[in-house]
Amino acid sequence: QLQASGGGLVQAGGSLRLSCAASGPIFSNDHIGWFRQATGQEREFVAVINWRTGKTSFHDSVKGRFTISKDIPEEAVSLQMNGLKSEDTAVYYCAIRRSLRPTPFSSFAYEYSDWGQGTQVTVSS
Repeated sequence: QLQASGGGLVQAGGSLRLSCAASGPIFSNDHIGWFRQATGQEREFVAVINWRTGKTSFHDSVKGRFTISKDIPEEAVSLQMNGLKSEDTAVYYCAIRRSLRPTPFSSFAYEYSDWGQGTQVTVSS
């Protein structure tokens, strides 16, 4: 299971760094994704990283503001969020997309597993 942490309350324009820690091994073709869910909204894709190559993909709404990185020894992934906006307020989750072979990125939550408890990010305007 993956566990997200690092959320909190921040003013608009501020920054937060979320961390996603895995309780089990991450394999080379796996992807680690970040999603978020605002109150009353569906779960939304935010960003994803390829564990082996480090390639990344972002939702258009966070491009240029968020970055995602991996820490191989710690088997963890970080989501650096800069320039936060009130619309970024949500519970943030990380999850893993297992694959036995290289595969294109997916933004669909149903293709990910090992969801843990999320971490609340609240941006005040």
